[in-house]
Amino acid sequence: MNIRILLIGIVLFAAVLRLYNIGLTPPSPDWDEAALGYNAYSILHTGQDEYGKTLPLVFQSFGDYKPGLYVYLTIPFIQVFGLNIIAVRLVSILFGIVAVIGTYILVDELFKNKRYALLSAFFLAISPWHIQFSRVGFEANVGLTLNIFMVLFFIKGMKNKWLILLSGIIAGLNIYVYQSEKVFTPLLFIICLLLYRKRIFAHSLQTYAYTSWILFLIIILPMVVFLLKQPQALSRATSTSIFSSQKNIVINTPERILSDKKNGDIIGELIDNKRGEYFKSIISGYLKHYNVNWLFITGDQARHHAPFMGLLYLWELPLLLTGLYIVISKIITRKEMVNEYILLLSWFFIAPIPASVTQDVPHALRTLNFLPTFQVFTSIGLIAVVLFIQNKIKTGYIRNGIYIFFGFLIIFNFFYYLDQYFVQQDFYYSEDWQYGYKQTVETVKQLAPEYNKIIVEDKTPMDQAYMFFLFYTQYNPQKYHEEQRNAMAHINDYRWFDKYTFTNIHWDQNQKDTLYVGSPSDFPNNVTPLKTINFLDGTKAIEIVGNK
Repeated sequence: MNIRILLIGIVLFAAVLRLYNIGLTPPSPDWDEAALGYNAYSILHTGQDEYGKTLPLVFQSFGDYKPGLYVYLTIPFIQVFGLNIIAVRLVSILFGIVAVIGTYILVDELFKNKRYALLSAFFLAISPWHIQFSRVGFEANVGLTLNIFMVLFFIKGMKNKWLILLSGIIAGLNIYVYQSEKVFTPLLFIICLLLYRKRIFAHSLQTYAYTSWILFLIIILPMVVFLLKQPQALSRATSTSIFSSQKNIVINTPERILSDKKNGDIIGELIDNKRGEYFKSIISGYLKHYNVNWLFITGDQARHHAPFMGLLYLWELPLLLTGLYIVISKIITRKEMVNEYILLLSWFFIAPIPASVTQDVPHALRTLNFLPTFQVFTSIGLIAVVLFIQNKIKTGYIRNGIYIFFGFLIIFNFFYYLDQYFVQQDFYYSEDWQYGYKQTVETVKQLAPEYNKIIVEDKTPMDQAYMFFLFYTQYNPQKYHEEQRNAMAHINDYRWFDKYTFTNIHWDQNQKDTLYVGSPSDFPNNVTPLKTINFLDGTKAIEIVGNK
């Protein structure tokens, strides 16, 4: 069959998997998606973010400071489709589809093998890990796609020198996408420069390589200046790093040091100290990302995988290991395309570095840059296995039986995943997706004219509820900015706009002519709510109570 037709079919299939039922699965935006959307909406209409900052490079959000490129990419979609979850997710969806195309071109450019390229693109198209993050407004998915094209243009730049410059530009822009890219993208860019340095000098491309690096540095300069002037922008990175929690190290280290000295353990004295404990934590965090159980069985957070599945299909495991073995063998034996195989392996091994210094590892979002290396290894492994079967098993019905058996396993695993993602996920994980705010806001808007004040709970699990009300009411950003400039806006650490106040509910101090919105635990058992919003598994999520 024609290669182009196959590729078009793969891309269309990838598009269907990423676009189908997009407004309903996952069943709700989380607060980060709502914040991305509302900030894009605010920039569109006022040129300012929710905090009144004009065209910021970095957006303050829930105590975090997020690189702003995703917000700006969202603006055209909100202009066309309005402020809704589909507009917010379309950026990630389109970049996810483009990643499949980029994977095909990159693998073909690296290995000059159409079968590797087609299979890698197809495996990425159906990848549970990639689908999970390219159906939701996750900035990391944009970063992954930009990394693919950064490497692609660098490799193609060996033939078309101007593309090396584009590679540097993309690398610089990627720093404005997601926190992990600040570490991963420069490392990958440097690896490309080192691996292809001989070819760069042999083809007199050094001027373009140097210029590409300079362009990268120029583009990231505003981010560097911002971080130097606003060190609080690193607060999220600091709070999630292993260095922010010293409790276990402080408790355990002195005991180990005393024990080492008592036993004359010189090696123990070298490693059983604060620096040693940090080092061991980093190595442990790094290695956890190669845990087979995490990759293929459990995953991590509920929002990062379908229920009762890992990040990869079970049938990929033997093919992945086979592909890894082949790649490592080719590097060791110094056969053809050594640089290309080293690049692939390096990509695979540097992907967990940004996440390895953080807590809550392994972490699928912070290591999304693993992709598409898993799919490339799997493709190499599959081709090798098929060739082995063809060469070693001469009996036709046995060979065909093996193909049918493994084909059935692949199809079964794929349809099992589709059921878990598109059917079971909404039932099991609606609470994790913060389901219920859309229904809550719609009900509150209907009841609002009957009350002078609306108090919305602002403690866990309803902290940051204000953003969902801004998002679903499409509240006028200009009006919101004016209200926030009011000196009363943040007194007592609560937010308000219009008649909404976001603070803790104290029912024993309930106010007359007030509508309350909170979790079931915020109200006494003898209080009858006007409306109860349930999670999709039937448990109570949010209650709306009126007090006339």
